[in-house]
Amino acid sequence: MSSILTNNSAMVALKTLTSINSNLQTVQNQIATGKEVGSSKDNSAIWAISTVMRSDVEGFKGISDSLSLAGSTVSVGRQAAETVTDLLTEIKDKIVDAQDVSDDDRAKIQTDITSLRDQITSVVNTAQFNGQNLLKGTEAINVLSSLDRAQDGTVTTQNITVNRNNLETNADIFGTGTAITTTASAANIGNTDGTATISVTGSDTGNALAVDINGFTVSVTPAGTDNAVTAEALETAINAAITNGDISNVTVERTGADLTLTNTNDFGDMTLTADADGASTATVSATTVAGKGETVTADNTRTVAEGDSFRVAVGGTDYEYVAAQGETMADVFAGLKTEIDAAAIDGLTTSITTDGDNIVLNLVNDGAAGVTLTAAGAEGGQRAGGLSALSTLDVSTAEGATAALTSIESLIQTSITAASEFGSSERRIEIQEGFVNQLSNALKSGIGALVDADMQEASARLQALQVQQQLGIQALSIANQAPQSVLSLFR
Repeated sequence: MSSILTNNSAMVALKTLTSINSNLQTVQNQIATGKEVGSSKDNSAIWAISTVMRSDVEGFKGISDSLSLAGSTVSVGRQAAETVTDLLTEIKDKIVDAQDVSDDDRAKIQTDITSLRDQITSVVNTAQFNGQNLLKGTEAINVLSSLDRAQDGTVTTQNITVNRNNLETNADIFGTGTAITTTASAANIGNTDGTATISVTGSDTGNALAVDINGFTVSVTPAGTDNAVTAEALETAINAAITNGDISNVTVERTGADLTLTNTNDFGDMTLTADADGASTATVSATTVAGKGETVTADNTRTVAEGDSFRVAVGGTDYEYVAAQGETMADVFAGLKTEIDAAAIDGLTTSITTDGDNIVLNLVNDGAAGVTLTAAGAEGGQRAGGLSALSTLDVSTAEGATAALTSIESLIQTSITAASEFGSSERRIEIQEGFVNQLSNALKSGIGALVDADMQEASARLQALQVQQQLGIQALSIANQAPQSVLSLFR
């Protein structure tokens, strides 16, 4: 049927031409952008995957920058540590020269050593990059090294930890900030055990006597109704309880009707009471006898900050400890104990215990005389540098030159260790930076495989679609001319 109202051929030709034009536009966009998947409407799954991968690439760019910055920081620290090692080696040469020379020459050598020490201080103070100085302080730095994406899409970070190596020459500086409560149990550590006396007097015949020592009751009854309890009988009973293990850390000695009980437990108190039947009497000079040991106590739950300072003065000599980053009260008290023990005070022994939330430094004095005891603490101190012993080197005397030779070896090893650790960290950062760059390139190649257009294929399709477009236009033109053939019917 011929119709001038409905041209089915034209509709088919138009639909075909519209499809060809759409495909042609897609191919032209691919050629213009170089991408087969340029947005989520092109292929939502591929677009989502590629977008996540592209965000990872951007993240790795930031990681690469971070690693590059950290590598430069560590490199500065390493070079500074190597320079310090060279300067310490020069100081060692000076110290060796000072072993067999006159005092006048030693004074000149000491001047050279002081100059080299000041140069080391200058090197340490200027060894910073981007505000980071790895030769000062104790807190490690963490360098972002990778982003790890799990199968469920969860992203976790990995870090490279670079430890600082403090090569400062300052000694410990005790804090002057807010006071830290550190309590000494007494101002003096006595050197004798505590004693108490039991006086057995006026005992009636036939009546028993009971004495309680540290919770154990020693009961003594007379030999008969006509006899009274004697101090001698009580001494025998107490010694029997001591021998049997019923009473510990106690000794007894009798002088006439008086018994002297000695508390040999350094930190435990001895309790003592007496009770007599009837009219018999026994009196005690003290119901509690403290041990002779004294304590220094601090809060064991306290968070220790770098620079927190603690001091225990024993016998007029200060023993101090300044906390480093990350230390605890246990570290502090262990340091104080080490300092006191190193002094080898006559008869003084130390130990550390905990009492609930407190940490306790116990001090027992078995020396010839008592010693004074005080304790203090304050915030805001500064921990001694790793080369603090350098400030005390003095070769102006023969004895000082000999001691300096021993000290300088330890100082050189400290700087060598620092340089070695920085070198290891720098190498690891370089390896990681190279890996991150390779990984980033691999991800870029993967993204390209997913979204980039094949230009050869696109070129061939473009030519084919252009031919189809021309044919479609001709087909539509022919279809549009079909209704005009109806006019011939009316001629």
